[in-house]
Amino acid sequence: MSTISILSTTLADKEAARRLAASLLADKQIACAQITGPITSLFRWQGENTEAEEWQLVVKTTTERAEIVAEEIARLHPYTVPEIITQEVATVHPPYHDWLRGEVAG
Repeated sequence: MSTISILSTTLADKEAARRLAASLLADKQIACAQITGPITSLFRWQGENTEAEEWQLVVKTTTERAEIVAEEIARLHPYTVPEIITQEVATVHPPYHDWLRGEVAG
């Protein structure tokens, strides 16, 4: 069984996360997305400790498309340096796997 990948990123507001997810769905790059938040992010930016309220976007796609999805997230993302993390999933419930593969463009 081929695998799927989960990609995550964070955005400054829920609407930005929704727009990004909708664009990826419309192009059949992903099968589904979840938006959670607000979350509190603490990080170093330009040498300073920073705290920000953000929304997390998690998307699912085929492993074959994961790099293309990451590039599209980077292209559409409003941040200068967006967090884009990809995880390959080793075990997937077979019916979910089949559904996901059917929803993502070849």
